[in-house]
Amino acid sequence: MADEQIPGEGATTVVSVSMHSGTIGAVRGRVGPRGVSAYIEAAVQRQIERDNLDELIAAAEAEHGPVTAEEIEAKRQQLAQLRDEHRGAGAA
Repeated sequence: MADEQIPGEGATTVVSVSMHSGTIGAVRGRVGPRGVSAYIEAAVQRQIERDNLDELIAAAEAEHGPVTAEEIEAKRQQLAQLRDEHRGAGAA
């Protein structure tokens, strides 16, 4: 798609947004006055990723039904086991 917008790509564009002063103050406190744009850009990119994941999850659940708590816990345990095996291999 030629018109597709890809987060993080393309020329920068100046926009005006309204944000609470406390939010901007907290951002400036973390990154200083010259890092605000980069911080907000990264935050918006993360939100777009989350929105995309939410859409994928909704589509999968519409097709296959919702994931149960038991299935989630089984995957957590599987991931923990893989992590532990990976750490063990790195120590050898």
